[in-house]
Amino acid sequence: MTNLYQQILISKATNQKLLAILIDPEKVAIENVLVLSEKIKAAPATHILVGGSTFSGTHLNQLIAVLKKETQLPVLIFPGHPSQISNEADGILFLSLLSGRNPEYLIEHHINSVEALEKSNLEIIPTGYLLIDGGKETAVQRVSQTQPIEQNNIELAYKTAKAGEFLGKKLIYLEAGSGANQHVSLEMIRFVSQNIQIPLIVGGGIRSMKTIQEIYQAGADLVVIGTAFENNPNFFEL
Repeated sequence: MTNLYQQILISKATNQKLLAILIDPEKVAIENVLVLSEKIKAAPATHILVGGSTFSGTHLNQLIAVLKKETQLPVLIFPGHPSQISNEADGILFLSLLSGRNPEYLIEHHINSVEALEKSNLEIIPTGYLLIDGGKETAVQRVSQTQPIEQNNIELAYKTAKAGEFLGKKLIYLEAGSGANQHVSLEMIRFVSQNIQIPLIVGGGIRSMKTIQEIYQAGADLVVIGTAFENNPNFFEL
């Protein structure tokens, strides 16, 4: 697997938009992975993210191995906890929840993951993670015990993202949360995108291809689809 981050940078430079499908291992049984893989292959996905806020199962390695083999897509861990690190993946979004002030999600989980990461071959991509109010309490908010940034507080979102860039984060992720009632506003996406130099990921509350295109046009470099694909694996055929 070639350098994942360099590929993302090249895509940003050439305005080639990326799409990741987020798989929550807590919601996927091993016996269903082959069917799921076929649906992913039929979608315009460029990446697969695997992880969840509350997953603590034992089939993560097997799940990732099958997804990689069947789809031939790069798999990145989207960790909710250090226990979700798997060397079967190609890389990991090393998430720091910059929008919150809970030290566990700012640095503590990172410290606890060092030993596993040093033993792995994963490409580690430091990512500034911003939770944005999606109109309902999401699993991220509940588990992390942090408050999301309000949709109309675009300046705070921008300053938080920019601070992340100054800290050396390689990606910024604006997240409305799984199953959010509303996605991150186009105005916020546009302003953050115009004022940072690093690639921008947007996810949460996205329920249509039309919305994906609008988010791309607002400045997102990579869009993440999770719940909508879980609920309807034929999402991209509509």
